[in-house]
Amino acid sequence: MPGKFEVYKDKAGEFRFRLKAANGQNILSSEGYSGKASCLNGVESVKKNSQNPDRFVKKTTPSGKFRFNLTSSNGQVVGTSQSYSSQSGCNNGMKSVASCAPGASLNDQT
Repeated sequence: MPGKFEVYKDKAGEFRFRLKAANGQNILSSEGYSGKASCLNGVESVKKNSQNPDRFVKKTTPSGKFRFNLTSSNGQVVGTSQSYSSQSGCNNGMKSVASCAPGASLNDQT
């Protein structure tokens, strides 16, 4: 089920994107980019790399929660998930990114 990428400027003036599932929940967020073109390249990287399970890297936070990063072929992080209270929730988040990202629309809020 396709989701939606939202591209926006943060308070520091950097470009960011977030991937929202069809239900409107944020499932992946980017780092800040100085240029809009770089941010849009990040969106394309998520679309591509979300289809490779090896690009998802699970982490445990110091407080015992679970999260994941989506990485590119060179190992650079292109998106980070929210924190999940369970490992199964984290796994479901990864599945959601993989299913939503490829056909996601783009909502440019800049």
